[in-house]
Amino acid sequence: MRVLIVEDEAKISDLIAAVLESEGFIAEVAQDGKQGWFLGSTESYVAAILDIGLPELDGLSVLRNWRSEGVDMPVILLTARSSWNERVAGIDAGADDYLGKPFQMEELVARLRALLRRSGAQKSTVLETGDVRLDMKRMQVTRAGRPVKLTPLEYRLLAYVMHNPDRVISQSELAESIYSRDQEPDSNALEVLVGRLRRKLGEDIIQTRRGFGYVFTRSEP
Repeated sequence: MRVLIVEDEAKISDLIAAVLESEGFIAEVAQDGKQGWFLGSTESYVAAILDIGLPELDGLSVLRNWRSEGVDMPVILLTARSSWNERVAGIDAGADDYLGKPFQMEELVARLRALLRRSGAQKSTVLETGDVRLDMKRMQVTRAGRPVKLTPLEYRLLAYVMHNPDRVISQSELAESIYSRDQEPDSNALEVLVGRLRRKLGEDIIQTRRGFGYVFTRSEP
């Protein structure tokens, strides 16, 4: 799941990105308002973390632009100031939540997950199909009750296909959903990744539809 971070302070944006990546998200960063506006308007994200005090274009203007364009992803506003007037302005602009700096990263992640549950992007913290169980809160995967150790990319791939069961997912859609924008996997990288996941969870876990993509089925093999 891709999350957009619009924050001009590199130390803060890098820390947020690292924490989100460790939680299984794909984090992408924009460091000014114009870039953030463009990415949020043209790319698909499950949510955005948006600082109010941005160069080029302030965060409230970015948010108003998104909402006027029909971009309805959940947005958490960040600000170094916590005045009541600013909170009201953020809510009026279309913010879904508000967090004043400094803040604890655990709280940010908890608020993000709560927004995704309410929006339907993350209805449950546990996905189960057959004997495969993925616990998104604990970042744990088991099969037949036994823990399976996955790399971050393997985890994101499994989470994406389990969120989209019984649907053929093209290679381009899958790559866009699990790789960051600055990653450019070669033509065989995704196939190798799927192969590694099959070796860890079973050959039947993801089926190949030649010429179309991959599918994770609910039914038992």
